[in-house]
Amino acid sequence: MRLHRLDITAFGPFGGTQTVDFDALSAAGLFLLHGPTGAGKTSVLDAVCYALYGAVPGARQSGQGTALRSDHADAGTRTRVTLDFTVAGRRLEVTRQPPWERPKRRGTGTTVEKAQSWLRALDATAGTWKDLSRSHQEIGEEITRLLGMSREQFCQVVLLPQGDFARFLRADAEARSRLLGRLFATERFAEVEKRLAERRRATEARVREGDAALLADAHRMQQAAGTAMELPELSPGEPGLAGTVLVAAAVARAAARERLTVAGCRLDAAESAHAAAGHALSAARELARLQRRAAEARESAERLEERAETHRATQARRDRARKAEAVEPALELREAAGAEHLRAAEAETRARAALPTEYADAGAAVLAAAARRATGELGGLDSARRAEQRLSALRAERADLDRRERADTEARAEAVEWLAGWEETRADLRARADRAQEAATRAEQLAVRREPAQQRLRAARLRDTLAGDADEAAVRVRLAHERTLAAKAHWLDVKEQRLHGIAAELAAHLVDGEPCAVCGATAHPDPARKDAGHVGRETEERALAAHQDAEARHAEEEQRLAAVREALAAATAEAGDAPADRLAAEADELERQYARTRRDASALHAVREELRRAEQEHEQRVADRQRAELGAASRTARRDTLDRERAALERELAEARGDSGSVAERAERLRAQASRLTEAAEAVRLAEDAAQRLKDADARLADAAYRAGFDTPRAAAAALLDDAGHRELQRRLDAWQSEEAAVRAVLAEADTAAAARQAPADVPAAERAAADAAARLREAASERDAADHRRAELDRLSARATDSVRRLAPLRAEYERVARLAALTAGTSADNERRMRLESYVLAARLEQVAAAATARLQRMSSGRYTLVHSDDRSGRGRSGLGLHVVDAWTGRERDTSTLSGGETFFASLALALGLADVVTGEAGGVRLDTLFIDEGFGSLDDQTLDEVLDVLDSLRERDRSVGIVSHVADLRRRIHARLEVVKDRSGSVLRQRGAG
Repeated sequence: MRLHRLDITAFGPFGGTQTVDFDALSAAGLFLLHGPTGAGKTSVLDAVCYALYGAVPGARQSGQGTALRSDHADAGTRTRVTLDFTVAGRRLEVTRQPPWERPKRRGTGTTVEKAQSWLRALDATAGTWKDLSRSHQEIGEEITRLLGMSREQFCQVVLLPQGDFARFLRADAEARSRLLGRLFATERFAEVEKRLAERRRATEARVREGDAALLADAHRMQQAAGTAMELPELSPGEPGLAGTVLVAAAVARAAARERLTVAGCRLDAAESAHAAAGHALSAARELARLQRRAAEARESAERLEERAETHRATQARRDRARKAEAVEPALELREAAGAEHLRAAEAETRARAALPTEYADAGAAVLAAAARRATGELGGLDSARRAEQRLSALRAERADLDRRERADTEARAEAVEWLAGWEETRADLRARADRAQEAATRAEQLAVRREPAQQRLRAARLRDTLAGDADEAAVRVRLAHERTLAAKAHWLDVKEQRLHGIAAELAAHLVDGEPCAVCGATAHPDPARKDAGHVGRETEERALAAHQDAEARHAEEEQRLAAVREALAAATAEAGDAPADRLAAEADELERQYARTRRDASALHAVREELRRAEQEHEQRVADRQRAELGAASRTARRDTLDRERAALERELAEARGDSGSVAERAERLRAQASRLTEAAEAVRLAEDAAQRLKDADARLADAAYRAGFDTPRAAAAALLDDAGHRELQRRLDAWQSEEAAVRAVLAEADTAAAARQAPADVPAAERAAADAAARLREAASERDAADHRRAELDRLSARATDSVRRLAPLRAEYERVARLAALTAGTSADNERRMRLESYVLAARLEQVAAAATARLQRMSSGRYTLVHSDDRSGRGRSGLGLHVVDAWTGRERDTSTLSGGETFFASLALALGLADVVTGEAGGVRLDTLFIDEGFGSLDDQTLDEVLDVLDSLRERDRSVGIVSHVADLRRRIHARLEVVKDRSGSVLRQRGAG
């Protein structure tokens, strides 16, 4: 990687834009970056790192956004860093701008703009730059990929910090491990250690979990086996646990099978005894049943003999009922004929009661002839009924004509009266509408003038108010400006006083034996002392804060003054020079005129609506008068026609009504008379027929009773039974026969007769014997089931334990293998003799490479005296692998690097830094580093050693490298001609390039 050009704007101590031409500085191969303390030498290197990675090195990266911005920069100048460089054969340009808090373009206060980045590549053919990306993430990933190293590696390899490597020489193994781990990215090996440890713990937990489950099964088997299984005290992870559990389980299973065999034999004996007791109980119960059956049969035979007479009477009653069944049809026929004759006689009586007395003894034929005569007379009244209906309609129509005539007369009179005043009403309404229209037009004209008058009045009032505000704001601006100038002068004075005493402030942090942060020397014979008037950092920061606050208040007052003046100009342009009182009087008069015209114009719509309704009513009145006149003529002709028709109909109806009130009444009387005569004739005829049928039924019933053997029909009717009576008699007879047959069958059974001759059966004794046998059988079955359950449970648990042991075997082997690897990589294994962790082992190899590369340059710087070697020896109680010793050729002895003097420590750390740069470069894929920077430490060297060190650095040009030395040592300005000087000033630092190109 080679740097070409660096542009810095408002960055660190640089208030303006500064440019560094690295091509001109690199032409000499070796150049010097120098300047007074606090001028900003390190800020140049910070700018290079920030351009590439978007962050500055080390502890200076806190507060990135605002801390990078120069306090000397103008408020409108944005911080910007641009770096032109070549890497991997590509010419690139990267520009970065951190977040910026700037004043708002409108209003007061500030706003924050986000950080921005650009990456461009040079098109060699066209000679133009081509945009690649504007994404922070993409740019960072692309530069890291091309350089092949992280920001930490870049700061250690390209920006060689001598103080860090001096501490590296004296550090212990743990401190060296942290630095080398960051540079060579060995965290992946530490991750391997961590993963192995986690896997060991996880595998161990699974093994212990499996052993715990196996022990739980063993305890369950012990509970199931009881005293037959002996199990010693065991814990998860104990060696031999699986074998002990399996052996104990095998012994318990054998004992359980033996107990099961014994219990089976006891169960067979109990089942035989229980079967014999059951047979004896069944025989006793059967004998008792037969004896009870014989006794019950004898008792039933005695009861049958007692009821024999009743049975014979029931048989005789059944026989008489069967004879009476032959007379039953004649009885039913006689009963029906009697009922029918009774109903017919009653109907005849009711029908004769409704007739006139002249028909009281008339026969059916006479009554029927009278009914026919009344029906004929009724048919002759149909035309009279139609005439009567027409007469009613004529009368209704005549009444309606009279009503309409009265209504038309009233409507015509009202219309004539209203039309008489129509012309006067219409003229008045039209005059009122014209006046309202004129008022509306005037109101519209005044409305156009109202708003401009009000706006001009408001502008005039605002103009008078803002005139006073502008004067007050101008006074505040002048006072704020004076306070700002005073605060800035005070801050610059305080800052200058602090810079004069900065050496004493830096000397306060010096510690004997530790290198100076400026020159790198470990001896401090005459450090500067603070005088009585020394100004500290806090005082300067308070003065700067007061200056910034005064500037902010001044800017706010200027913004307020500009806003007031702008508003005053706008108000004056709108209002003019007219006084506000006169404009207010004109506006009030205009408002009064507008209100009056609006009030007059508000009646326009109501007047127009009233005129429209009056015209509609006029048209309606004219139409009403015409309809009334036409209706009167037509009604007169219709009234005469109706009167003539009504007179003819009244004469016809007088003849048809006779002595009745109406034709309908006459017809209703004839219809009722014909109906009564017809009903009476039919009732007489039916009564005569019913009397004849009753006489015939009496004769047939007497003959049927005689033939059936009964003296009278009444005796036959008394012998009859209904269906329920028949069923009851037959049920009693059948029950008698069934009971008699059953008793005879039981008494004829051989088993029952033999049982009756035996002694009574003892069923309770047989039941007690059977219960005792059943209890013994249950006990034997329960014992056998318990033994079988114990055997099955032991078999199940033993099989599960065997399966668990089989499944745990690979896991246990894996745990042993992972545990050995984890102990080996962690340095705790006996096989790891030097107790080196895996990451330390890798770092030791890298440190060995760095020591070999550093020795080549250290021998030249020390005239062949010193050699750096890597050591695997342990340091105290710590782990080994990261020791670093120096071999002194003058004494031939190897000693620790902490014994080197200040100057020796400097060139040893320089050689180590250069060697580390070579190794890291090769680790990063061989990216060529054509530009290096070495920061401080040269003040601790004598002239001869300084010459040897510069010769080594100058030799780097052989591979077309350029080295920049950052130092304030005056002798280096004489020895190195290409220089970049940082000059500090009250307004900010500037860069001056000398003797380059």
